[in-house]
Formats: sequence, C-alpha cells, structure tokens
Amino acid sequence: MHYVVRNAWYVLAWSKEIGDTPFSRRVLDEPIVAYRKRNGELAALLDRCAHKLVPLSLGQVVDDTLQCGYHGLQFDGSGACVHVPGQDRIPPAARVRSFPVAERYGAAWIWMGDPERADPGLIHVIERYDTPGWAVLWGERQHHLTHYLNIVENLQDPAHTTYTHRSTIGNPASSEVAPVTEEADDHIVTYRWTLDAEPPPIDRASGAFEGLTDRCQYYRFFPPCVSRVDVVTMDAGQEHTEANMDRGRRAYSYKFLTPETDTSTHFFWMHVRNFGVGDADFEARLACEFSRTFQEDNVVTSAMQREQNVTGLRQTAWLNIDAGPARARRMIEKMAAAEAAEAAGAASPADAVSRRTVAAS
Repeated sequence: MHYVVRNAWYVLAWSKEIGDTPFSRRVLDEPIVAYRKRNGELAALLDRCAHKLVPLSLGQVVDDTLQCGYHGLQFDGSGACVHVPGQDRIPPAARVRSFPVAERYGAAWIWMGDPERADPGLIHVIERYDTPGWAVLWGERQHHLTHYLNIVENLQDPAHTTYTHRSTIGNPASSEVAPVTEEADDHIVTYRWTLDAEPPPIDRASGAFEGLTDRCQYYRFFPPCVSRVDVVTMDAGQEHTEANMDRGRRAYSYKFLTPETDTSTHFFWMHVRNFGVGDADFEARLACEFSRTFQEDNVVTSAMQREQNVTGLRQTAWLNIDAGPARARRMIEKMAAAEAAEAAGAASPADAVSRRTVAAS
C-alpha cells in the first residue's frame, strides 16, 4: 500500500463486533481474523491457514484456538499450530502471523507493524471519556471507497462543510471565514471561529439557542489515523475560555481511519458530548444525523477517488484552504517514508547474506 504507517494502533472493530466466532476484516491490505478466547481476551491472526492458505475465518473457534475449516488444523492466539488431525508431528512451518491487539474506549485496536513496539500506552487518549456530565456515542463503521489520505485531507478542511453538509453541520456564515492552520510535534490543527451568526441546522433544531452564536471548529489530526474535531456552539458575546466553551454545547467528534486497501478505508466515528446526556431519543436522532453527515463525505471522496484512478492525478489547482490538508498529508508521508527507510536498512544485512548464499550455491 502507498503512504501507510504500520507501527501504529488502528481500530480493527468496535469491541461489540467481535465474539467467540471468527471475525474477518482487511487492514492495510492484509486479511485479519480475530476471535475471543473463553476468558474474553482477543486474539488476531493472519487470515490464511499455513497449510493451503484457506481463510481461517471460514473455520470455527475450538478451545481457545482457531480451527481451519478445510483440514482441521488448530492455531492458538500466538499463531502456533497446536493440533494436526491424524498425525502427532506438527511441521515447524505450521504457524501463522499473530498481531498485537488491545481493547480501550469500546474499540479493539490492532498493531500491524513491529510487535516489539506495540505499547498500548500509545493508543490515542479520548477527551472526556467516562467524565461525569459527558456522553459517548459509538457510530456504526462506514466503508469509504477512497484512499484514507483523501479522508485525512477532508477532515482537515473546514471549508467544505458549508457546501457538502448544507442540511446538517454546514453554516453559510462560515463560508467567508478563513481557517487558521498550526502544526505541533505530534499533530496539526486547522480551526476557525464564526462569530455573531445563526447556529447551524443541527444546533438550531435543538432549540438550545434563542439568538446569535459564536461557533468554533478545531480540526486536530494525530497521524497516522486519528481525527478529533472540537466543536463548540455558545451564545455570542462571551469570552472564549475553556470554562465558557464547556457551558455551551461542546462535542469532541472522533474519527478513526483504518486503511483497507489503496482505494478503501474503514471509517469509525465516536462522539463525546456534554448535551443530551441520558436522552436515548436524542442520541438516536444524533446518530442518524452524523451517519448521514459522514456518508455525505463518503459520496464526495469516493467520487474523487474514481476520478483520481482515471486521470492518475490527485488535484490540478491549489487554494489557500489546502494548507491544512496538505500539511496533514505531508506529516503522514514523512512518517511512512521514515518507516520504510528504517525497514530497508534493517533488511539490508540479511538481504546481502541471502544474495551471497544464492551466489555461492
């Protein structure tokens, strides 16, 4: 795959998706199968039997192992074959790759790179999760038919919301407000405040505001795969302090991007908010609204991908609003290039030995 970082935690699934039957999903263009052991722990393996490459997800879970549905070989959570029907000897090559997995924030995270680097402490911290007065909404996974970097750029682009999301989060008053982009060591942020304006449809429908509002959108991207949008709508005329923003309608809108292939992405979203807490009907409506909003993005970025495939181009003109998206893309491209260079350097001595061995033979 192009421009992917393997040494990172990606969301494989929401925890509720994985049970005691094989669960399959493609991640970074590799087939993954996951399952739960009897103690509830997760295991994740390459979804190819070491014998004939039949997907293990076509088999079943037996005594904390995955049993191949073709010849019955059983693999434990480490990927080792522990049973071959009809013979005592287990071939040394009867092993499949296993992947580090961890559960946090209602999600199953997978590490696709060097397992020695898989520190669960590197999983992104979710703001206000499990904080009194704040509610968490887990959205259904969406399948976006585009390279994940197109989604990264979309998530760093406040300017598109006015036009792509006219009936949900779009606000015409924001269209002439230029976004500001800033870059830190570990993330990039693009933001803007829209002052003394009518609230957007999603806030106006709630009836929470009688007059004009100030509204901010802070689009933070933590490479390679986490977007956090801090959205605040508050009565106009207040100082923009953290305390005042918390007294308004505030939400942290998370998107977790898991590349599937060069032209498809698993799109997970989570919404952490300080309004409508405990209101099941409101939460159901909110889930529908956000699902519709992100599908609107899917329509646009998928169409973009189709034209990129046809033309071989990414874009032909550049605007001021591209500053944030371009920086986010460059951060990931640099990370991927550094990782590839490191992997090539580590492989060089072994490759050289291999070449000498072949020549000698």
